Amino acid sequence: MPDKDIPKDRHIEIFNAFEPARIKYKDVFDLKMFYDTLHEWLLEYEWKGIGDNLDHWETFYGEILGPGGFKNSMLITWKMWKPAHGKSDSFKYYLDIYFRCIAIKKIEVVKDGKKMNVNKGEVEMKIHSYIEELYKDNFNNKYLKPFKKVFSRRVYDKTVKQYQKELYQQTQGFLNFIKQYLKLKRYLPYDEYKSFFPRYAWPSHQKGKEEE
Repeated sequence: MPDKDIPKDRHIEIFNAFEPARIKYKDVFDLKMFYDTLHEWLLEYEWKGIGDNLDHWETFYGEILGPGGFKNSMLITWKMWKPAHGKSDSFKYYLDIYFRCIAIKKIEVVKDGKKMNVNKGEVEMKIHSYIEELYKDNFNNKYLKPFKKVFSRRVYDKTVKQYQKELYQQTQGFLNFIKQYLKLKRYLPYDEYKSFFPRYAWPSHQKGKEEE
C-alpha cells in the first residue's frame, strides 16, 4: 500500500488492492543476483525512491534466523514512484513490492563445469501499482471544489484511462521479466528476444534442458 496517505479520490489502484499481482517461486536460484537484477531493471525504467528521488527503494528489511544461520524467513519492502509520461505535474505512478522469502539456505550447483554457491528456498512477491491524481489538489479550496468532478470527467477522463493502461502494461512487463528470469511458464502472443540480464535460476522442470 502507499508509503504516504493518498486521499481515496486521488488514488487509482491498477490491480485489486486485496488481490495484487503475485509471483511465487520455490526452487534453486541466486537470491542476491535476483535482488540486484530487479534493482537494475527498475533503475533502467527510471523508478525513484519516495524519500530522496534516488534508487533507495528498500523501506523495510527483516529476517528470522534458525540454527546455523538458516534463514527461516525474510521480509523486504520496496516503494517507488515516477512521473506519468507527459503529465509529471498532474499524475504520479507508484510501485510497491513486497518480498517474502521462506527457508532460504545455501547450496552448491555446477554450471558449465564450475561450482557456484547459490540458494534454495521459496520467494513470493506481491506487487501493487497505482496512480495519484495530483491535479485534484487544485480543487480543494471552497470556490473550485464544486467543479472537481465535472473537470475530472470532461478534461482528464481520457488521460486517466490512458495512464491506467500504460501503468498496467509497465507492471505486466515487470512481472514478465521476473518470470523470464526465474524461468517460469509464460503465455506470450509474440516472440521474445534473449534477455540482456543473465538468469541465475535453476528450476527443477528445466533440468536437462538447454539454456533458452
